[in-house]
Amino acid sequence: MRPLGWRYKHLKRYREIVQVLARHGFGNLIDQLELVPYLSLPRRLLRGTTPEPPLTAPERMRLAIEELGPTFIKFGQIMSTRPDLIPPRYIAQLVRLQDTVPPAPWEAIKEQLERELGSPLDELFASFEPEPVAAASLSQVHQATLPGGEEVVVKVQRPHIESTIAVDLEILLDLAHLIQERTPLGEIYDLVEIAEDFAFTLRNEMDYRQEGHNADRFRRNFANETALYIPKVYWDYTTQRVLTLERISGIKIDDIAALDAAGVDRRQVAKSAARIIIKEVLEDGFFHADPHPGNFFVMDEAVIGAMDFGMVGHLDRRDRENLVRLYIVSVQLDAEGIVEQLIRMGAAGHDVDRPGLQRDISRLLTKYHGLPLKEIRAREVVEEVMPIAFRYHLRLPSHLWLLGKTLAMMEGVGLQLDPDFDIFAVSQPYVRKFLWQMASPQTWGKRLLKTGSDWGELLADLPRRVSHLTDQLEEGDLQITLRIRELEALFIRLDRVGNRLAISVLLAAFIVSLALLMPSFLGGRQGWIFWLITLGFAAASVLGLWLLFSIWRSGRR
Repeated sequence: MRPLGWRYKHLKRYREIVQVLARHGFGNLIDQLELVPYLSLPRRLLRGTTPEPPLTAPERMRLAIEELGPTFIKFGQIMSTRPDLIPPRYIAQLVRLQDTVPPAPWEAIKEQLERELGSPLDELFASFEPEPVAAASLSQVHQATLPGGEEVVVKVQRPHIESTIAVDLEILLDLAHLIQERTPLGEIYDLVEIAEDFAFTLRNEMDYRQEGHNADRFRRNFANETALYIPKVYWDYTTQRVLTLERISGIKIDDIAALDAAGVDRRQVAKSAARIIIKEVLEDGFFHADPHPGNFFVMDEAVIGAMDFGMVGHLDRRDRENLVRLYIVSVQLDAEGIVEQLIRMGAAGHDVDRPGLQRDISRLLTKYHGLPLKEIRAREVVEEVMPIAFRYHLRLPSHLWLLGKTLAMMEGVGLQLDPDFDIFAVSQPYVRKFLWQMASPQTWGKRLLKTGSDWGELLADLPRRVSHLTDQLEEGDLQITLRIRELEALFIRLDRVGNRLAISVLLAAFIVSLALLMPSFLGGRQGWIFWLITLGFAAASVLGLWLLFSIWRSGRR
């Protein structure tokens, strides 16, 4: 349980959050978390208001998140990639979260830039546009020209946004603790860990130096790829709160009319985009995790220009191997193989309802039985997997859910460019190449070498450990602790049942004994003994009735 003092640290902001939640109809949650008494707010606040026309709970949640500001909007956007945590109808609203706000005053932005870059703007830039080309809750983007004539875009963090984010992250972590302790969700998910992961991700995203390094890494990975262009980072004009990138221009990748007017081969662009994202996933293990159309332009000669490298995903070798295995059993429509692979990946626990999960996956696969791969849409598959993931609490790592969203978005763009777009056809050569790498002597040789090294360390350390165990055994200090899940709770229940049974037997014996003794003292000289026995009999009877009521109430519960 968290100390009560935390609730008063940011009292004003807590009140704002509670009032917004209550206004949008989430008074029951506030009441369950017992927040109102500590914030000195009237309980009538929990009744909220009924909008016209009435909105669904997911719609009200989206509006509340948008009103709560940048931290909660970012959290909602990340949660929209977690169908294992959020029901599908809520995810449908979370993906619609808007992160566009009016720009900050120019004077405040100018002061922020000069403070970060250490000089007046007119000394740093040949020109700088005060009007931003884009504005979001965390930052805004301006066009500028460097003294050497290079055209750039400058992403600058909103002044004082860090303190706002820091307060909201603390509150979000506090709320996670409360929900963990006081709602059934805490029995299923580690909500505190989710809040801490989000805080780590958001703080990384707010360090624009990291985004610059991401851009440099993509440029290195695609040094030999002529179909992709990554803008240059100007590190002399980049800090933790300011990022300066080469300005690129072109046609938005989903502007079909403009692409056709320019004579661009849309089919080739779709294939290039798919090839790039599949290379990121299977070869590099480092992918652009926000591939919405606004971040990609088609430049001259159908070259794709990429922007915004703040959100990226990482896949290690084991992740990629698991994905390829899952891909293979999915293409084979092997429901049992899919369940086994999910368990092997740790997405489903060994206590999962295997028959139920296999049955639901079989029903899903039946829909695609006999269809050629080119007619199967990744977006549809992801959307249909979401209810199953939520129902069985499939816990894939967050970066894998992010990858699923990325592939679905990329496929959507591909289909706009080319109605006959087939992501499976593009991916097959890369999957085949990866399978050969998995089977190559170089790959399993490294594993054998590592396994042999681990066994060597174990064998070298074994004599010392055995000697230590023998000493403990001789001295009688060896203890073996065996913990079986839920066994303690079972013993507690058995202990309660045993106690109740013992009390029942004693009460029954007491009542019967007193009932037998009462006639012996009826009308005798020692009448006070009779009344003492009578009072004892009455007390024992009341206790017996109370015990019966307790057993009846326990059975109903």
